[in-house]
Amino acid sequence: MRAPVPALPMTDGQREILEALSRAQATPHREVVRAKALLMAADGLANTAVAQALSISPSSVANWRARFLTDGLGKFAKVREGRGRKPVIPQEKIDEIVDLTMNYRPEGQTHWSCRTMADHAGVSPATVQRVWSARGLKPHLLHAFKLSNDPQFEDKLVEVVGLYLDPPENAIVLCADEKSSVQALDRTQASLPMTKGRGETMTHDYKRHGTTTLFAALDAATGKVIGQCLPKHRHQEFLKFLRTIDREVPDHLQIHLIVDNYATHKHANVRAWLDKHPRFHLHFTPTSSSWLNLVERWFRELTDKALRRGVFHSVPDLIDSIEEYLDSHNDNPRPYVWTATAESILEKVARGRVALAKVK
Repeated sequence: MRAPVPALPMTDGQREILEALSRAQATPHREVVRAKALLMAADGLANTAVAQALSISPSSVANWRARFLTDGLGKFAKVREGRGRKPVIPQEKIDEIVDLTMNYRPEGQTHWSCRTMADHAGVSPATVQRVWSARGLKPHLLHAFKLSNDPQFEDKLVEVVGLYLDPPENAIVLCADEKSSVQALDRTQASLPMTKGRGETMTHDYKRHGTTTLFAALDAATGKVIGQCLPKHRHQEFLKFLRTIDREVPDHLQIHLIVDNYATHKHANVRAWLDKHPRFHLHFTPTSSSWLNLVERWFRELTDKALRRGVFHSVPDLIDSIEEYLDSHNDNPRPYVWTATAESILEKVARGRVALAKVK
């Protein structure tokens, strides 16, 4: 008759760790069962009794005991080489799927889907998805970018970022731009309100009732916005907006205005007006770098929260909604904090240019 197996020797520290693992909710099930088995073995239960209680094989319990005696908890979560689930996808097939994904396109299409790749490679869509997920490949996603070709990119970038990170004393830094051709869109039928189990709905088609242009200047330090709706976005309207800023900003403050390279901002009449108002200092962002102007973030919020789902029966109705959002925003403004340094941005741009050079 086989002699009973002695209780598994275990230190107090090892027992404490195993007890925590046996109760853990996020630990893999295999490790939880193994921890319980070792604790039961330490309490003196036979391998067959442990196996029956945990619905596993006695040989597994015996192997776990033996490994614990030799390695302790040092390799508790590791699966020995040659054990565990064997790969069901040949490495050659994985390499083929990865190569096709990275270097080729399906005939007549711009990108692979799970099903087109599965048909081409002769595997299941689930297999393709597993291969892509394991390597972080996402052919269905497309991110837009644009590197500026402005010959003065670095100088303009350093100048604008410097205003954000270290604004001058006795001055206000305003990020200004126009949101042009904002449409007063009316729906062809009444929208349906949100109900349980269904979101708000509206018709996909619409009626146009005209447009307006919103001129806005964001004070990055406070988050407040000076805004004005005008019918067009010519230099005449920009001059009107500059006069509005001049009235709104206290006389003792210098005004540093960050704008893009739109021709309106450089018109001769605008330059002449600026010469007569020396407290205005214009700073131009590099071309193709609208992301550098913080007012663009505010425009995005305006679009998401007040315009995209709005229903406007006329241009005055649209302007009223914009001004209502503007007033509400200024009642509880929050600073727009810029954290990226010019050096970190230039490093990213340099990496982007190297990547583009490789593609060419």
